[in-house]
Formats: sequence, C-alpha cells, structure tokens
Amino acid sequence: MAAARKRTLSGFEDVIDGKTKIFKDSGEKIHIAALILARGGSKGIPLKNIKVLAGVPLIGWVLRAAVDSKQFDSVWVSTDHDDIEKVAKAWGAQVHRRSPEVSKDSSSSLDTIQEFARLNPEVNVICHIQATSPCLHPFHLKEALELITNQGFTSVFAVARQHHFRWQEVKKGGSVATKPLNLDPSNRPRRQDWDGELCENGSFYIHTRATIEEGLQGGKWAYYEMLPEYSVDIDVDIDWPVAEQRVLRFGYFGLDKPEVVCLLLCNISGCLTDGRVLISVSGEEMISVNTRDTMGIRMLQREGVEVILISSSEDLTKALADKLSQRTGCEVRQLGKDIQGEAKAMMDYRDLDWKAVAYMGNDAPDVDCLNLAGLSAVPRDAPVVAINAAKYSCHNVAGLGAVREFSEHILLLKKKAKSQMEQDRIHRHAF
Repeated sequence: MAAARKRTLSGFEDVIDGKTKIFKDSGEKIHIAALILARGGSKGIPLKNIKVLAGVPLIGWVLRAAVDSKQFDSVWVSTDHDDIEKVAKAWGAQVHRRSPEVSKDSSSSLDTIQEFARLNPEVNVICHIQATSPCLHPFHLKEALELITNQGFTSVFAVARQHHFRWQEVKKGGSVATKPLNLDPSNRPRRQDWDGELCENGSFYIHTRATIEEGLQGGKWAYYEMLPEYSVDIDVDIDWPVAEQRVLRFGYFGLDKPEVVCLLLCNISGCLTDGRVLISVSGEEMISVNTRDTMGIRMLQREGVEVILISSSEDLTKALADKLSQRTGCEVRQLGKDIQGEAKAMMDYRDLDWKAVAYMGNDAPDVDCLNLAGLSAVPRDAPVVAINAAKYSCHNVAGLGAVREFSEHILLLKKKAKSQMEQDRIHRHAF
C-alpha cells in the first residue's frame, strides 16, 4: 500500500511496502541498482573480498547495508570468481558475471560499471559501493541517494574530513626544497581552528546512466560527507586487525537488535570441546574443556544470559554431563535427532523467539538452528556447510577459545546496541 506521494526534482516518489520507489513524471519507475565490484584476483590479499572480518565475509558488511537500506530495486555483485559468487548470493545479491575483458589487472572500475550498464538497460542509477568499506550504514546510502532523487545531482561520492598538512614531494637526494601545499608554517592553525579538507574515502560513488555512458564527464556533482569513524578502507593485510576493531565499534550489524539475546544454546562436542573423548586405563571417559571457554560462559551468565549446553551425541555419559554442569554452572541437555524441535521447546518454555537466542553449532545437523537464531556462530574448523549458515565465524577452533570468542562477540553487540539506544534517546530529546 502506497504512502503519501512526495515530489522530487526527477519526478515523484512513493513508499510501497516499506521501500522507496522513484518514478519519472511519465510514470515510468526509476530503477536504482547497487553494484559491488569484487574481482577474484586481488594482488594485496588473496580473495580479500570474502575474507572473514569480525565474523562476516568482507563483502557481507556492505551487502547487508545495501539490502537493509531498502533504497535499491536490485543489489548486484560483479565478479569473475566462483567462491565470491556463492558468498554474494548467500548475502542476498544477484551476480553479474563479468567478462574476461574487464577482469584484467589493468581494467578500471568504470570499464566494469559500463559493461554492467550495457547488460542491464533497465537500470537508471548505479550506486557503486566499495567492498572494502565495512563501516557503511544504510542511512549513508539513503541520504546520499536523496541528493540524486530529490536535488537533481547526477553524481554523488563519499568523502571524509581530514586534518593533514600536506607538503610538496621532492626527489630523494636532490637539493630542491619542499614547499607547503595547504598551510602557512609561520601561522600553523590549531586543529579546532581549521575545518580541514574533504577527501574521497572510497565508500561509494553514485551516478546516473547518462553520466556513466559519458565516461563520468560533465553533469552535476555533489559530495556526501561521512564521519571519519565510518571511513575504513582495507588495502593491505596489516589493515585487517585495525579494521576489525573499528568494525566491531562502528560497523552495521543488521536490523535485528542484539540486546534482546538472553539465551545461548551451545554444542558441547565440536564447540566447547574439540570433539575427542579420552578414555583412561581404568575405562573412565573424560573430555577436555578450556578455561578460557568456561570463563566466557561465566561472563555471559553475569550479564543475564542463560547458557544451555547441548549434545546430540551419545558419547556424553550422564557422569560427564553432571561434572560439566557442575563445572560451568549450566544446564546440560541431551538432544535427539530433532535438534530444531527440541530447541524450540526450550524457547517456548521460556517464552522466547529465535531473535532472542544465540546458537553455536559445528556441523550439518545445526544448519537450521544457525539460520534461525538471532545470533549464531561456528568454530574456525567447522565444515563449510555450517560456516555458510552462521552469522559469525570464529577465529579460534573448537575447544580452544571459540566459545569465549563468541561470548565476547555477544556481549560486544549487546553493549553496542545499548549505546545506540542511548544515542537515539538523546537524539529524540534534542529534536
């Protein structure tokens, strides 16, 4: 059902089923597409675009922002690699399989975008989003697109403000003196007295079809300023740990609010333990549990998150289950073949839905629960079928800190969500 019609410079817009639709005055709908370029032959970091960053494939961060923005009629990934294609489809994108002619090291982004435009004549506006910008949020895209749809600009690009004093480059060993490019050394301004300079941050570039067909020449250009904390661009491997910390603090984690998570269902074998059962000379069965993982469980419990340890394996004897329960302070449940059904029964007993549940699994029987849970994770050594279903992939392997890592991730998201709620409250009172 359409809301009240809004006039724009390019025509008019309606909100239909929660999604903004732009129309020309003729009544023809303007098709806005998001396009992420993800070539497989990255020279800096092999398959960088699908390397896991903070538990999510790098390209997944921008795809989630694009899809959740509800501004695009289609979301695409342009690639020449099978693995990237699989990840793109898993995150809700269509795939433009680029030709060999635009897949070379010498190929420019414009070459690929122009090929995409030729093959998709229905597209009127293309938002080229960089896969290496994991702190992009839906509101950035919405506000930038309004410069095209409401204000009549033909190209919009993202910038961030920098406060760097620049000097002219000179050849080493020469006698030519360098010169300042944007300051007077005798009157060096304080940071608070200088607005700085606007520099492209590479997050996205939005162009009309005509501008793309003309090789980005002419037209009416505008910039969209992003705060520096959202400006992350990963070029080399050394950027990875820095970017990961930035993403955990400023990244976009989706529409679901993680603060509602109050129950963790965690597999024992293959998550809390490495899956081995040790047998002593006397025949006593034992399992090995890492103290880092039990500490992670206690951290969750202190924050009000109930943890239930589950096992669908018959290897866990009642004696082992009792000892493990005593050691961790958790209820231990032996499940049958219907893991999803029994998990749902535990949730119903507590009056919870899947959004309130975090699930940690490690193999094919866990896939349904991994997909349904509000938060889900697998250890690093889980099989591909489980990794593809999980929302977070741990750096640590089973039995060696994976549970602790996921526990910290849950708590970080809860803290981030509470902080966001406080910011929203302050914003509402301010306006």
